[in-house]
Amino acid sequence: MICLGIEGTAHSIGVGIVKEFKKKCKVLTNLIKIYRSEQGGIHPREAANHHAIYLADLIKESLKKAKVEARDIDLVSFSRGPGLGPCLRTAATAARALSLTLNKPIIGVNHCVAHLEIGRGTLDGCNDPVLLYTSGANTQVIAFAEGRYRVFGETLDIGIGNCLDKFGRTVGLDFPAGPKIEQLALNGGNYYNLPYTIKGMDIAFSGLLTAAEQYYKKHKNLEDICYSIQETTFAALTEVTERAMAHTEKNEVLLGGGVAANKRLRNMVATMASERGASFYVPSKDLCIDNGAMIAWLGILMYNSGVHMEIKDSIIDQRFRTDMVDVTWRE
Repeated sequence: MICLGIEGTAHSIGVGIVKEFKKKCKVLTNLIKIYRSEQGGIHPREAANHHAIYLADLIKESLKKAKVEARDIDLVSFSRGPGLGPCLRTAATAARALSLTLNKPIIGVNHCVAHLEIGRGTLDGCNDPVLLYTSGANTQVIAFAEGRYRVFGETLDIGIGNCLDKFGRTVGLDFPAGPKIEQLALNGGNYYNLPYTIKGMDIAFSGLLTAAEQYYKKHKNLEDICYSIQETTFAALTEVTERAMAHTEKNEVLLGGGVAANKRLRNMVATMASERGASFYVPSKDLCIDNGAMIAWLGILMYNSGVHMEIKDSIIDQRFRTDMVDVTWRE
């Protein structure tokens, strides 16, 4: 089966084409176009307009690069949520139009679950992991239990990506700020004491963000502050992930989401996994960030397990939680 997936939850519009091969995911193409505002952050309407401008060309280019004819597509998948309403509607509208034009089935998928399944689908040995999902708006620790993907811990306020981006806007860094913060942190070494907020397996970042901004106003030592932000937030993420692994008795950990590209976070989680005798996995960078390939792969899994959808049912859900999904493709 060949599926074309459309991702459009926030700042990225992505089109991916994947094929099922020996029960694993073979990515034929995975193209992404990122919206960047002049003032930083995401303006939902502007982002949606950006997506609408580039989406048709991305679909055409994806088919060309994958060396696939439109008639060869068996299924059209799209990100149903969670996400920004205008962006989600743009992706869903394009998916409906394509489904009707090609007379092919359509299916809407959960964006967060797609991050986990693309890891399971492309990485050998990654079968039943705890996922540390770190993106802009979402920060969750997810694992499969009793027929669903359960959220064992999550942010109580802002996601780790939003935390980094908001600090970046305060100090004048371009959006997204995460890669620049990572680069600046390499030259830091003096640690500023920042609030470390964990409640059970949930995390809060807003107090840390405020403290970091105050340190910057007082000391202006950006490299040390970036170093301190990374050390504190990533240590908290690693801690709650380890707690979830102990609770679920799982011996695999998977990183997903855009912040998973950060080498310091990877190193921390990999070290924790090694000390527990567990396996550590992280997909390639283009599969960590929001992308269409992961949407396409989850579409295949759901469709093959008997989940079908009519056009009239392809409604977006801005608050489509991870634990609302019936995981019919796993035992």
